[in-house]
Amino acid sequence: MYRYFANALVVNQGKAQYANVLTKSNRIEAVSTEPLSDLPFGIETIDCSGLLLLPGIIDVHVHFRQPGMEYKADMESESRAALAGGVTTVLEMPNTNPATTTIEHLREKLSLAKEKMYCNYGFYFGLTNDNCEQAKEVSRQECCGLKLFLGSSTGNMLVNSEQSLEKLFSIGDKIISAHCEDETIIRQNLAQYKSEYGSRATASLHPLIRSKQACFQSTSFAVQMARKHSTHLHVAHLSTKEELSLFDQGDMKHKHITCEVSPVHLWFCDEDFAHYGNLIKCNPSVKTRQDRDALREALRTDKIDIIATDHAPHTWEEKQKPYFEAPSGIPTLQHSLLVMLQLAKQNEITLPQIVQKMAHNPADLFQIKDRGYIKKGCFADFVLINPDKKTTISKENLFSKCAWSPFEGETFDNKIVATYLNGEKAYENGQISTQKYGVQI
Repeated sequence: MYRYFANALVVNQGKAQYANVLTKSNRIEAVSTEPLSDLPFGIETIDCSGLLLLPGIIDVHVHFRQPGMEYKADMESESRAALAGGVTTVLEMPNTNPATTTIEHLREKLSLAKEKMYCNYGFYFGLTNDNCEQAKEVSRQECCGLKLFLGSSTGNMLVNSEQSLEKLFSIGDKIISAHCEDETIIRQNLAQYKSEYGSRATASLHPLIRSKQACFQSTSFAVQMARKHSTHLHVAHLSTKEELSLFDQGDMKHKHITCEVSPVHLWFCDEDFAHYGNLIKCNPSVKTRQDRDALREALRTDKIDIIATDHAPHTWEEKQKPYFEAPSGIPTLQHSLLVMLQLAKQNEITLPQIVQKMAHNPADLFQIKDRGYIKKGCFADFVLINPDKKTTISKENLFSKCAWSPFEGETFDNKIVATYLNGEKAYENGQISTQKYGVQI
């Protein structure tokens, strides 16, 4: 099956230029700034005049909650949300139930995904205080990387043994993606604010409990360990200005210590807790306006390498609980690209930078072969965007199982028109294909 994407504004490898893209079956056959001649008979032509054509987004940090927490989300619902948001590949975290901390559980999850996933996928192997040998044994073909929690979050997979950490950072042949918050500092803050506020506590306390100090101290430790053992460390969801001093500026390909930021930490700040409350409660916490602005600047100047959501659904009922009882996490996968395109409209970032941080760099860092780029030989994973049509977020157009979003009521200045996955149209104008085209990467 041939498809011809004609007259698109293709955003790829640092440029935005008008081009035509020819695909054959699941791969890109040609990319040309001139109209292609001698096209095959029976080809499907998609007129992309007025549309942006981007590589499919690769989100390296999502939580789909299956197995064990399907009442919040599952592989089918969240992979459909991914496609509706222009996300064609996800790397999913291990804090499910049971946690993905044994090779057996990882293989069970892979088997389940083969039946359930609408988008492409890979899974992390979760680190614990006592599974170093299995972490060494697990292959890149079965897991995309290792996940380390230096601060407890949903699922409580905290690694706090000094001896275990030395061993884990010494594994050497796999990326360690780390959640960095200092557990001792958080527990001290939690005890203080519980004593002081009790039932009067609100989510505005969240950045004080999961504080800037907790983030900086933990990230400093992780970076120090990575330097000591020459580990490829990837620090997840940066949230503070201070942490940025620990990272180098420049091309990601020359770094062995990299980092990501979430659209949540680029969009919201602590002033927003007054309006959104627990709906924007996440770990690490949304911090100050100054932190948010520093993160945006670090993204532009290549201190931050990747944009990833930390998509983490919880039910509406759970989020309505009192602050101390409400879980941390926000469903953002469907709207991450729209948020970043909005920031581009505000001149906070350019379109080529969005593609670099959401497609090229994720593919390169996690060695996702032949994806993340629009060039000959790569898989045909695309997202088509209309920059002249708006999208208003409402419950009626949400795909995540939890059926709420902090972006409800927000109007974005772009519309995701269609998502193509492995050469097939997987999403168009609010409709997901009934066929599953996702594969393990």
